[in-house]
Amino acid sequence: MNDSEPREYKSPTRKLVKFFHKSRDQWKAKCIDTKATVKRLKNRVRYLEASKEEWKNRALALEKELAGKQAQGQSESQVKKTVS
Repeated sequence: MNDSEPREYKSPTRKLVKFFHKSRDQWKAKCIDTKATVKRLKNRVRYLEASKEEWKNRALALEKELAGKQAQGQSESQVKKTVS
């Protein structure tokens, strides 16, 4: 069969039209559903990345606070040793 020649279908045109419309509607619905899924997943990734960054910053701040308190505790213990 040559690409330049139109296809000859054996089925009646009314059945073919119904089949092609149904096929088109199915792939359009599938495309819309997939786009919605992709959008939902992209939003989820963006949310999780922001949440991860927030928790990371919070952990770093708490580590700095802990290091400062430990340094302050060590300096107080040294002062007590020199006073005693």
